[in-house]
Amino acid sequence: MTSPIKLGASDLEVFPLSLGGNVFGWTADETRSFAVLDAYAAAGGNFVDTADVYSAWAPGNQGGESETVIGKWLAARSNRSDVIIATKVGQHPEYRGLSAANIKAAADASLRRLGTDYIDLYYTHFDRPEVPVEEIIGALDELVKAGKVRAIGASNISAERLQASLDFSDRENLARYVALQPHYNLVSRDAYEGPLQDVAARAGLAAVPYYALAAGFLTGKYRPGTTVDSARAQGAGKHLDTERGRRVLGALDEVARARGAEIATVALAWLAARPTVVAPIASARTVEQLPALLAVADLTLTEEDLAKLTEASA
Repeated sequence: MTSPIKLGASDLEVFPLSLGGNVFGWTADETRSFAVLDAYAAAGGNFVDTADVYSAWAPGNQGGESETVIGKWLAARSNRSDVIIATKVGQHPEYRGLSAANIKAAADASLRRLGTDYIDLYYTHFDRPEVPVEEIIGALDELVKAGKVRAIGASNISAERLQASLDFSDRENLARYVALQPHYNLVSRDAYEGPLQDVAARAGLAAVPYYALAAGFLTGKYRPGTTVDSARAQGAGKHLDTERGRRVLGALDEVARARGAEIATVALAWLAARPTVVAPIASARTVEQLPALLAVADLTLTEEDLAKLTEASA
């Protein structure tokens, strides 16, 4: 059984792969979503990532569909205390922004959809530089004190704003970010590596990267001349047109063959081995897609494997 990993300075202990809930109520209907969640939990998984906006972009959806599906699953399985639920605030069409009033109203709406009285990890989805960090942290601290949120995190934030938030929390003895959700993977390293990662490392934050498989590109199914039936095919396929993308695929093929592992597993294992990273996020539309993701818990790459992939992705 895979040992859970402590999430930063929080008391949350998580499986080394976070299951992305962006597909629930979008490309995976309720029945299929339940099947994926069941299989993830059966394998020891306990860390489900969603957001109040998922999936407002899909025709006919309003946002909140993913939280609603997860809430119904938690109720049907009576397993709330076994699952770490992470959700996000700031992008829902009815609750845009990070004003104190909006954060509190959006949290209540998320709690209703999830059918629970607490959120384990609550992220600001996209930072809003026009809102003072004092207002954001103050509102999040109130949610923690009220017992509605156990721990807080930030996503899509600059190094400067993250540091300012941490400094304010420390100065005023308020709730402090324990996790950071950056866009980070083998073909997208530049936004995280550098100042943002340095702040995370100094502050002891746990990184939980999204787009860990570059919208599916790092599963290896995108190749020259192939057509992939996926809602994310356009975003993933663009990496084939870059020299970096082609180099990374070549290195992944080589390491995957040597380790007898799936390409997606190797890509996740590289990410999991990076400084500050605790649990990459990956989503599965079907139960069949899950084993390659879950296998990251059991794959440790050699120093040589890691160096090969790091060099190819430079």
